[in-house]
Amino acid sequence: MRFEDLNFTRGRHGSPPTGKPVRGKSAFHLMPPRNQQTLTHPALVTGAGYWSGRDVRVELHPAPIDAGVTFIRTDLAKSARIPAHVSHRIETPRRTVLKHQGATVEMVEHVMAALAALRVDNCEIRVDQPELPGCDGSSLAYVEAIDGAGIAKQAAAKAQLVVREVVRVGDDNAWIEASPPSHQGLSFKYHLDYGQDNAIGRQTLSLDVTPDVFRQELASSRTFLLKSEADWLRSQGLASKATVKDLLIFGDEGPIDNELRFPDECVRHKALDLIGDLALGGYDLVGHFVAHKTGHRLNAELLRVLLQEGEVVGHRRRTA
Repeated sequence: MRFEDLNFTRGRHGSPPTGKPVRGKSAFHLMPPRNQQTLTHPALVTGAGYWSGRDVRVELHPAPIDAGVTFIRTDLAKSARIPAHVSHRIETPRRTVLKHQGATVEMVEHVMAALAALRVDNCEIRVDQPELPGCDGSSLAYVEAIDGAGIAKQAAAKAQLVVREVVRVGDDNAWIEASPPSHQGLSFKYHLDYGQDNAIGRQTLSLDVTPDVFRQELASSRTFLLKSEADWLRSQGLASKATVKDLLIFGDEGPIDNELRFPDECVRHKALDLIGDLALGGYDLVGHFVAHKTGHRLNAELLRVLLQEGEVVGHRRRTA
């Protein structure tokens, strides 16, 4: 589906779009932007790529003020650089992939979620394969690496992208909506609906995103698949090294040879992916997000709209 085909509205969910902004109608008081941050020391994460099965080495390095997050493919000639921005995203099933000047990097959502939630704004990510490691299917390895390296404050403001009117993309089956905040920062409500004929079912989660909330409530939630989905991927020669111990594969009775870390781990992982996808804007997001059965594509489409329509506070508006 093309972006032009999406149901894009501005206005309260359930009412006709009015096209009128709601700036100034909330009692919310925007706090001054925080300082930018980077790593104190380099950090290392290793593992195998889910899709390729290859061993991967990822190094997270400090970066200067306003550098943002950049992926560096060290296995390519001239160490190709790929900015972590939604303008470089290419549509690929089941994962977030970036491409710049012919170089690609895959499965970036988990490391982006960790960096954004822990408020590491400037970072060079050096990776020696086209795909980041799957690890255990969560952001936990990245959170532990970042915490081990330490986080350093920098002498410049981190720009905020503030949602000032209701924006929604999607259709009746799957959609995501952003609305003005009721408090400082990013909050969300996610509805996951796999129907009633499987062990995943329906799950809902609401959280205000802070570094501690991410560490405790979201970072360890893992990628999940129905057994039928996993079998199909393997039949296509994909994810050959990923086992039931590396991620959650659901059979009729629940995870196969694995245990849930949270009763609602699946919706928590979808929220993790959402945070990682929204991080590709390069700003601190200030707003409330409601998602229903959304995925990487719709997350990116909403972010693109917000980058055009939202209010940037604390810094000049970035361009791709």
